[in-house]
Amino acid sequence: MESMPVFAKELIAGGVAGGFAKTVVAPLERVKILFQTRRAEFQSVGLSGSFKKIAKTEGVLGFYRGNGASVARIVPYAALHYMAYEEYRRWIILGFPDIGRGPVLDLTAGSFAGGTAVLLTYPLDLVRTKLAYQVVESSKSNIKILNTDQVFKGIFDCFSKIYKESGIRGLYRGAAPSLLGIFPYSGLKFYFYEEMKSFVPEEHKNDITVKLFCGSFAGLLGQTFTYPLDVVRRQMQVQRLSMVDNGQMEGTFQCLISIFRKQGWKQLFSGLSINYLKVVPSVAIGFTVYDSMKLWLRVPPRDENVNELAAERRNTTQSSLHS
Repeated sequence: MESMPVFAKELIAGGVAGGFAKTVVAPLERVKILFQTRRAEFQSVGLSGSFKKIAKTEGVLGFYRGNGASVARIVPYAALHYMAYEEYRRWIILGFPDIGRGPVLDLTAGSFAGGTAVLLTYPLDLVRTKLAYQVVESSKSNIKILNTDQVFKGIFDCFSKIYKESGIRGLYRGAAPSLLGIFPYSGLKFYFYEEMKSFVPEEHKNDITVKLFCGSFAGLLGQTFTYPLDVVRRQMQVQRLSMVDNGQMEGTFQCLISIFRKQGWKQLFSGLSINYLKVVPSVAIGFTVYDSMKLWLRVPPRDENVNELAAERRNTTQSSLHS
């Protein structure tokens, strides 16, 4: 373990944190997606009604529809997200030694880390949404499923059908609002988390309760500012599956305006209350598990690691000058 590179330990810690947190909140994520994309069927019955409808038509496993794709996406996404944040933070400090270790650093590193992770894992998010969007017919239900050729049987079947229909471009449908949303959200999330921890006395920084509280607050504030873009992304992802003909909404801002005009401004915040219920435990658990995994994997403190890298760089520079 001691010989393992720091970035590899951060990848492992981030992947474990993301997978664990996502599975815990999977039922709320499923209902949130249905709220965002199926107004007539689920918004009319509310949160408790949506849970009852899913339980009645699909059973307990219905709450985890699309979770396989979600975990398959979130593990590499979270691994890249956390590791990229640490790497960007180190690169910025090493490249600009006089820069402060304050909020601007965490905001910048977190934003670029989020964008990097989204670009590399977006197709898995698209597949997860399409699988979660499906409502499978049950013998106890009067709900009709979509046309047979539009029903996806699993992750690989969904990938295959999207690629055959639209190619690589189809796998990145809705990516623009994701990037527009992730830059401020990811940056604000890391900023608020680190800022909250800076007010915690040193002897309490490793307390799980403190980390959960800081993570909850960070996720809550970060998500509030960027939620409408998440709604736009979901609707763009499921356009071709929708049974309601709202016309083709090609671009991010065109889609945003179309939702506002045809569905009202409230639709841009549809599912936000559920998202709060999901984000609070998800981000809190994610940060807490990540920090705990770093301790278990013996990852050195951030500033200590940066100082070591800076010293190595100085020694290398001096050696090259002498030679």
